Amino acid sequence: MLVETLQAVAAEGGIAVVAAAGTDAWEGIRGLVARLFHREEDPQGQVVLERLDQTAAALEQAESAEAERIRSRQEISWQTRFEDLLEGLDEAGRADVAGQLHELVELVRQQVGGAVSAGSGGLAVGGDLTIRAESGSVAGGVINGGAHVGNPPVPGPDQI
Repeated sequence: MLVETLQAVAAEGGIAVVAAAGTDAWEGIRGLVARLFHREEDPQGQVVLERLDQTAAALEQAESAEAERIRSRQEISWQTRFEDLLEGLDEAGRADVAGQLHELVELVRQQVGGAVSAGSGGLAVGGDLTIRAESGSVAGGVINGGAHVGNPPVPGPDQI
């Protein structure tokens, strides 16, 4: 059983892998992840590369309605792989791989940006966002309730 700090690093690693998939940083991140798993006692580099490619393909092919579910599944899958990797190592190996995983997470944050998420009805933006209303229209990132375009009601005598 891994201690919580190693589980947290594994979870962050899973999120980082999914965040990097399909970006300009993907090839470099893909290679770093494969090297984490490719150890003399556990030479799985090619298998890991195939799994990374499957992850990227699954995310790319996801329909918008199911994209978040697929992202979540892939994050959990990679977290589990990282946990299994860490559990199979001695104390020194765990410390080394945990440090490399942390560096990987930081690299993804620098190159891709932090993972952003919003709850139901929310708006999360990981980059620039411009919302513009033109010609008397309404624009908003999130509008809870209705929106009405038209002249406002005339104030009553008690409101003047």
